[in-house]
Amino acid sequence: MQRREFLNLIAIAAAAGAALDSKGLLAATPSAVDKFYDLPSFGNVHFLHMTDCHAQLKPIYFREPRVNLGFGSALNQPPHLVGEHLLKAFNIRRGGREAYAFSHVEFEAGAKAYGKVGGFAHLATLVKQLKASRPSALLLDGGDTWQGSATALWTDGQDMVDACLALGVDVMTGHWEFTLGAKRVQEIVEKDFKGKVDFLAQNIKTADFEDLVFKPYTMKEMNSVPVAIIGQAFPYTPIANPRYLTPDWTFGIREEDMQKTVDDARAKGAKVVVLLSHNGMDVDLKLASRVRGIDAILGGHTHDGVPGAIPVKNPGGTTLVTNAGSNSKFLGVLDFEVKEGAVKDFRYKLLPIFSNLIPADPAMNALITKIRAPFEADLGERLATTDAMLYRRGNFNGSFDQLILDALMESKNTEIAFSPGFRWGTTLLSGEVITREHLMDQTAISYPYVTVNDMTGEMIKTVLEDVADNLFNPDPYYQQGGDMVRVGGLQYTIDPLATQGRRISDMRLKGVLIEASKTYKVAGWAPVSEAARDAAVANKNEAIWHVVEAWLKAKKRVTARRLNTPRILNAAGNRGMA
Repeated sequence: MQRREFLNLIAIAAAAGAALDSKGLLAATPSAVDKFYDLPSFGNVHFLHMTDCHAQLKPIYFREPRVNLGFGSALNQPPHLVGEHLLKAFNIRRGGREAYAFSHVEFEAGAKAYGKVGGFAHLATLVKQLKASRPSALLLDGGDTWQGSATALWTDGQDMVDACLALGVDVMTGHWEFTLGAKRVQEIVEKDFKGKVDFLAQNIKTADFEDLVFKPYTMKEMNSVPVAIIGQAFPYTPIANPRYLTPDWTFGIREEDMQKTVDDARAKGAKVVVLLSHNGMDVDLKLASRVRGIDAILGGHTHDGVPGAIPVKNPGGTTLVTNAGSNSKFLGVLDFEVKEGAVKDFRYKLLPIFSNLIPADPAMNALITKIRAPFEADLGERLATTDAMLYRRGNFNGSFDQLILDALMESKNTEIAFSPGFRWGTTLLSGEVITREHLMDQTAISYPYVTVNDMTGEMIKTVLEDVADNLFNPDPYYQQGGDMVRVGGLQYTIDPLATQGRRISDMRLKGVLIEASKTYKVAGWAPVSEAARDAAVANKNEAIWHVVEAWLKAKKRVTARRLNTPRILNAAGNRGMA
């Protein structure tokens, strides 16, 4: 460790109440631990909220983005604040535990000081602790739970179903769950979850008669207060993911149906209405401004770890909007004080889960060990060592995304490569061994095929324009997916404020302008169309993890990746960029 890095580590730890133990290692003082998770109960209605864990049963590292741009009404507003801007907005001291959890600032130093985050065994302990002071609390799961790891893929999500049942999840909605296929989702809901977990989605209907596929909401009673929880699955699942996996279902935001559902719950006596949403925070903020009668939206999808609840005015009053991060890294706690049939006050806290501060729950730990036992040898296989931090998350690129792009271009001998703008994927620190499990954390999907296609310059621009519109459309209701597609080999300029079809310009390959009519060889993976899937299967295309694994084993050691990111116009002063 370099002297500067060591001194920075000591400063961070001291700021957070840590001390050096007899071996010179950083350790939290008992008082710091007790104070950090001391969250007194408030009011008489309580919700615990997790979302987007992406099948991470074990503690992990996860670096928050340094680029999360917002424009228009979202300019310099949560969730589009990163780094120092986010810390300042929520009065979080730089160098402390929360700064490490909520921002990318000094991430590696913070990781060495505070360790890994998340893990279901540690989450289980915290849930039990909070429920002890809130006996009637409901645990809500916002989805993206059954996908994101090797074991989830290899067990068709059963590992996460078993873990969530053991955790005591009461209510759930979904998104990536649907990439297991409609039949598998219904099997879990109708068998594993029956009588235990309410799987809700007011916005999924059958394509033929528009019947609801799942319950739209559930009614519970908490300390004699009738409470309604409405489910909202990801509205654009058939666009962001393969439509052929849920061919008989339709999705959508369905704002009018949402209002009718809220009104119906109120008519049946609900004094508190909460929306368990997988819309993404920008969509939730707009929805909150237009739909009456929702007391709070507990949101997910965009992986935004937002420390506070955002109040949004609407014709019926105020709705609180929250988003609880990802990777089992956070647990949201929402307490309402309900008197005279209405919410009078609230408290909200998004608690980071530090695995070295919270002891592992023995029963959950044993279950996880049992789940992973058949796969440990495969998961732990060493592929290479990385000289620099590898991460995903950010509007345009991450170093693990770049690694995948480099592997594709070199392995498939192409000039250009595309990799999806997925938000899930764990972080490795510099010097760590890359195992098969780490690689699967970035690639474990049910449509993993690698493709190589000849694409004209015009077609490449069309692809970039379409994804840019999904990300930067000024109307949140038209923002339909993840971050920008990651691009290898090709340089370009993007203007997020330009109109649709005019955001991408100055596309160059090795400094030479791309020609609209010229054909280029492009590698990619995760095709969403059924025709592309069928062609990949017929041609016996490799899965992405096989290509990258072979590349890593040949390299043995991975040097720092040079990120290929676009030139961004009209972003000066934007607090969504560090």
